[in-house]
Amino acid sequence: MKKTIDENKQGESLFLEAKQENSRKLFIESYGCAMNFSDSEIVASILSEQGFNTTQNLEDADLVLVNTCSIRDKAEQTVRKRLEKYNAVKRINPKMKVGVLGCMAERLKTKFLEEEKIVDLVVGPDAYKDLPNLLAEVDDGRDAINVVLSKEETYGDISPVRLNSNGVSALVSITRGCDNMCTFCVVPFTRGRERSRDPHSIIEEVNDLWNKGFKEITLLGQNVDSYLWYGGGLKKDFSKASDLQKATAINFSQLLELCAKAQPKMRIRFSTSNPQDLTLDVIKTMTKFDNICKHIHLPVQSGSNRILKEMNRLHTREDYFNLIDNIRRILPECSISQDLIAGFPTETEQDHQDTLSLMEYVKYNFGFMYMYSERPGTMAERKLEDDVTEDTKKRRLAEIVQLQREHGAIQIKKYLNTEVEVLIERESKKSNDQWSGKTSQNIVAVFPKENFKVGELVKVKVLDCTSATLIGEAVGY
Repeated sequence: MKKTIDENKQGESLFLEAKQENSRKLFIESYGCAMNFSDSEIVASILSEQGFNTTQNLEDADLVLVNTCSIRDKAEQTVRKRLEKYNAVKRINPKMKVGVLGCMAERLKTKFLEEEKIVDLVVGPDAYKDLPNLLAEVDDGRDAINVVLSKEETYGDISPVRLNSNGVSALVSITRGCDNMCTFCVVPFTRGRERSRDPHSIIEEVNDLWNKGFKEITLLGQNVDSYLWYGGGLKKDFSKASDLQKATAINFSQLLELCAKAQPKMRIRFSTSNPQDLTLDVIKTMTKFDNICKHIHLPVQSGSNRILKEMNRLHTREDYFNLIDNIRRILPECSISQDLIAGFPTETEQDHQDTLSLMEYVKYNFGFMYMYSERPGTMAERKLEDDVTEDTKKRRLAEIVQLQREHGAIQIKKYLNTEVEVLIERESKKSNDQWSGKTSQNIVAVFPKENFKVGELVKVKVLDCTSATLIGEAVGY
């Protein structure tokens, strides 16, 4: 399973030779979740075999692809503006082809291709291996489309091309699709039902990344905690598996342990977790291995049981508190972050106060907070009236953001006068004389460069902090 360093260098050499032969240029942009960025790396790998090198210069591109997100209206509007820009360039360079990938592809395929005629090809998240055939269609002057969802595709056999990489951190996709039919979310319809990737291919990718110098990976999925490998197939079909398949199945806590043991010096992160699927064995596995980072991103979406039910979230407020209590008890050094939606349909002032009181109980380290945005095709769009006014949504979101700032400040000050381990990722945005990196808890820290290098793990004494950043000085490796 594990490649030797010589084999890896030989592979890199062959890849570089192939790149030199590539004559066409690919410009690819990604929007939305980390899964889209991971998918773009798979697409770049598939197209490198078809003679494409990636370019940062839009005007040089023979093929322009945008990997899209449908989770909020703002993301879709951003993509539309980019498509306008691409087509302006295309008028100067008519040979350039434009394509849409990802979550917007299935929903807007007819609109983009036939009605607005703003793209040449539309490719859904499970059809990237069909890109060579689709490009041949485009080269022959025909529009091309494949948005068919798959029950098996995980791209486990594709070695991703790391795009815009800092050479330190990488994404490793472990599941595709989602079975949690949250009423506000379009993912199950755009990415299909949940299936897990072969653990052997995951470990091979982890080992390969370590051999290439990467120091940290993030195991990635719409819902990583429900990872379940029993030989292939949909998660929902596990009940039909044979006794042998059930006995030898690998769940997420076991996969986490396999990754931690495969590369003991590599940091392991994971995202995203779902409250109803995050089990105690995952938390206990995190305590067993120093290289598993002590941070859990745990979206709650609302603090109101009534709204959670309307959202079809399969947990209650009390379930969530119980999970938080267990994390704090078993792994007290763990940081916790959230996703929250303000102004979901029918949300009352009391529901909003329930969200604020949940935040008071948890006191998250940081979070991602949004106003509700009705998405076409979701159950909420079909069944619920978007009846909370824009002004009320904005006011409630502002109150959530303000409370999160207060809690974030409380949490970050706990690190003052302590030592933290920081993985150096890049130069600080504010000073060329400082490094920037993250702690195990996913908190940014900056400190003077001295003789340290990108990719090194450094002990940092925390002397000061802002609302989101630790400021200190290195005290050794």
